[in-house]
Amino acid sequence: MTSLKQSIIDASLSLFKEHGYNGVTVNQIVQHAGTSKGGFYHHFTSKDELLYEIHDVFISYVLKNAKTAYHDYHTPITRLVAILRTFTEVFHTYQAHIIVFYEESQSLLGDERTLIKAKRDEYRKLLQRVIEEGQTCGDFRKVLPPIIVTMSITGMINWTYKWYKQDGTLTMQQITAIFIDMILRGIVTKQGEQEASLYFLHEPEL
Repeated sequence: MTSLKQSIIDASLSLFKEHGYNGVTVNQIVQHAGTSKGGFYHHFTSKDELLYEIHDVFISYVLKNAKTAYHDYHTPITRLVAILRTFTEVFHTYQAHIIVFYEESQSLLGDERTLIKAKRDEYRKLLQRVIEEGQTCGDFRKVLPPIIVTMSITGMINWTYKWYKQDGTLTMQQITAIFIDMILRGIVTKQGEQEASLYFLHEPEL
């Protein structure tokens, strides 16, 4: 059974996606959720706090899974693959959150925006550390600046929210495999190629 708090979040996600954060009122949210203002303010002090909660749920989930992936694997290549998989899977699981996350981040209040930015930066630094570790051990090409590699990866994957369709011709798992293939082929050295090749896509036989 869905809790009232979750019903309010689900209603706001639907409305924010359709009308934008600034185009939706608390009255519209409670009407859509089938509750009252009292029910809303029992869980949230304001619409601003609700928006922060939506952002925080998503980025906290992504960061937690990235940290788990980092500690569960022990080579830069397997760590990178695991982190990418945990990142892309949320585009299916939290698709509505992601749309609001990227479209409405500028609507967050100053302190709340700072908190979310800190978690986004922590995620980026973890990913960059994996790239740097791969360069140190010789698996990733040292000619590529780690910050540029990191920003390129996050930029490519972040944009998925604009075009990914849950009922599209490719599943998120298939799309992730394509991302991993492109990224690894672009950054691995001859030394790292054997391990990385386990994640390469193979051309169909003629």
